[in-house]
Amino acid sequence: MTTLRLAIQKSGRLSDSSRNLIAESGIEVEQMGARLRSAAFNFPLELLYLRDDDIPEYVADGVVDAAIVGLNIVKEQEGEVRIIRGLGFGRCRLSIAVPKTFDYGGPQSLQGAKIATSYPNILGAYLSAQGISAEIQVISGSVEIAPAIGLGDAVCDLVSSGSTLMSNGLVEVETVLQSEAVLIASPSLSREKEEVLERFLFRINAVLRARNTKYITLNTPNYAIPRIVELLPGMKSPSVLPLTLPGWSSLHTVVSEDDFWGIVEKLKQAGAEGILVLPIEKVIE
Repeated sequence: MTTLRLAIQKSGRLSDSSRNLIAESGIEVEQMGARLRSAAFNFPLELLYLRDDDIPEYVADGVVDAAIVGLNIVKEQEGEVRIIRGLGFGRCRLSIAVPKTFDYGGPQSLQGAKIATSYPNILGAYLSAQGISAEIQVISGSVEIAPAIGLGDAVCDLVSSGSTLMSNGLVEVETVLQSEAVLIASPSLSREKEEVLERFLFRINAVLRARNTKYITLNTPNYAIPRIVELLPGMKSPSVLPLTLPGWSSLHTVVSEDDFWGIVEKLKQAGAEGILVLPIEKVIE
């Protein structure tokens, strides 16, 4: 049987979420322990645990078939890989930040500045697109301290909450790239491995659709059903079941959790009662 070789981050901010996604997809994998690879028991998948900076190159060279890695790493490495889809976790942004004392009036304020970063390729492309000539100082790790020790006038680094920048006296001024975990694949997989990749993608799509989707049930007087159905942005027409109480029905549907919270008050005003919001494990379309 053809096995798909999938690389994930050995340790770091994407590691646990990648493992969880695989597990939620019903794929049972051997415990990693001290090994750098492990096999799945019930799916033709082999996991390799690698440094995130190495992953895009391994995929481009065909050492592994596919991988879960940050979009920022993919864009920086500039390897020949296919981005299959975003995975919705590990969200962050690559941003330019300057000291609070920096007189910033827009991107052109960076003209002639020295900018410290671990992402010279992404930053270089951004500066070129903005028509800015600046010196890029490549630093590996602890980029945010560069202005304080005289290694740069500004920094370009990954930002999640922004607390690290603030603690170092920096202000975020420009977003260069929005990043998240992505599934990537080699551009030259065999037909057999493409089929396994499609089966893997089918599973993770079902999991990811379910994460922000809820099963909604509510009770409603029959006269209010048309209005409530109009309000609910469900997958298809909701199910309506009669209650033993005359003139009342139970309505069932599936909606995005974000959509539900936007309309819950309108549902109540329309006559909905006993609203239940239940998690969904998988959504298969």
